Amino acid sequence: MIEIFKEFVFDAAHWLPNVPEGHKCKQLHGHTYHLKIVLRNEICEPEGWVSDFGEIKAIVNDVMKLVDHKLINEVEGLENPTCEIFCIWWYNKLNSALPALIRVELRETPTSGSIYQPTKLI
Repeated sequence: MIEIFKEFVFDAAHWLPNVPEGHKCKQLHGHTYHLKIVLRNEICEPEGWVSDFGEIKAIVNDVMKLVDHKLINEVEGLENPTCEIFCIWWYNKLNSALPALIRVELRETPTSGSIYQPTKLI
């Protein structure tokens, strides 16, 4: 088994509706998100790869259209768009198209982020 990854960058705005009054994240604000997806599988022959990076990019970019430069609170499933919930949302959106997907990492700042890696067998 070998793991591969691909990284993406996009911008989106949000606010957190369930934090206490006065919390800075209750206000509308934006982030430049860094998304990293990790796939694990055997190397496919004759190509010699786990998956075509171009195909991965097309799949992720198709989902990214839902959130890039958007107010993500308005996206179904992201009404309370914490980094943790957003990370799981990404996994759920990509998992069926990328069956070798094992982990999603999402950074909302250079020093803060979330990692979602459910237990599954490949």
